[in-house]
Amino acid sequence: MTAEIRLVAATESTAVEAADATVDRLLDDGREPGAVLVLATGEAHPWAEHELSFGEDAYWRQLSAGDDVFCAHATAVARLDRRAVVVLAVNGGTDTDVARALPAALEKAADELVVCGDPQRLGRLL
Repeated sequence: MTAEIRLVAATESTAVEAADATVDRLLDDGREPGAVLVLATGEAHPWAEHELSFGEDAYWRQLSAGDDVFCAHATAVARLDRRAVVVLAVNGGTDTDVARALPAALEKAADELVVCGDPQRLGRLL
């Protein structure tokens, strides 16, 4: 079964904010934090940058624990487990990067993929 895909219109500069707001809504609606994965196509999500400051091992242990929202760069998708909801922040990257990230994110989403990005750009890439 393929996950439902939803688009949240955002610019590259607002995509992470839109992704964070989406995560907040998901949690408010009762989603467990461990069911949500956030991916970024441009610069790393600020949460990921902060957590990586404690070292790669500690960062990846959080993924293994699976009890909280996990943020990663879209290029790390092969290391990631499937989650109920994947939120993809299209906050940069080349068209090729984004075109690769979209199906990879969909593959990791069991129930829903929420893409936060420019609808016109995404339309060209799909």
